Amino acid sequence: MQEYFNQIITNILNGLPNVLTAILIFAAGLYMARLISNLIKNVLKSRDADPEVTQLLAQLARWSIISIGMITALQRFFDVTAFLAGLGILGFTIGFALQDIMQNFVSGIILLIQQPFDVGDSIEVKGYGGKILAINLRTSEMRTWDGRIIIIPNSDILSNPITNYTRAKHRRVELPVGVSYGSDPAIVRIVVLDAIGNVPGFVSEPEPFVVFHTFGSSSIDLSAYFWIDTAKAGLAKAKDAALELIKAALEKNDIEIPYPTSTVHLQKEN
Repeated sequence: MQEYFNQIITNILNGLPNVLTAILIFAAGLYMARLISNLIKNVLKSRDADPEVTQLLAQLARWSIISIGMITALQRFFDVTAFLAGLGILGFTIGFALQDIMQNFVSGIILLIQQPFDVGDSIEVKGYGGKILAINLRTSEMRTWDGRIIIIPNSDILSNPITNYTRAKHRRVELPVGVSYGSDPAIVRIVVLDAIGNVPGFVSEPEPFVVFHTFGSSSIDLSAYFWIDTAKAGLAKAKDAALELIKAALEKNDIEIPYPTSTVHLQKEN
């Protein structure tokens, strides 16, 4: 009997280092899980991410690290390779069946972290343009320029070029104009440049310019280029104001804006 108890004590003493090591590994995993979870929360809060999404991502990271710590600790007592292999096969099967959902889910996480756009931004992606209403983990919701509500999978957004109009503080406006052949190009240039300087949101840098580019059927065609501050005026408003100002300035300086005309010759038969 004494020998039996001695064997038990010996086994406990021999296994004590593994127990202490496993406890330290698991405790380190808990500490790292808490640290990473708080880091994710702080980063996403600084980017004004949705609170529910922030909580979800923080919990996913926390439990993932805890699981890794637990598996590493159990490895001190028995081989968990076979168990993990079984879990891997099961996970592969489920992941293959839900690959589209998982792809959109991962894309949603990347969008929330990188933030190529925020809720309320006006963007254009995959042929759709409008204002972002919501960014979810699987899809993003957009109201198009004509009022339609579009639900776009996040993977489609992430895999296509994104044009963010809101973040473009300055935008260039191009406005085509036609004047009569009898007009002096130098005077026309001065008149047009003076007119667009009064457009709402106009900025002097980069410098505006006028380019004559086409001999039209009834006019010399030019384009006026200038930049606006999008915080003060939208693109459509600036174009509208520029057209009115240029038309009024040309009329004031007796510069004709011609329209196409046709001459019809009628021959009378004897």
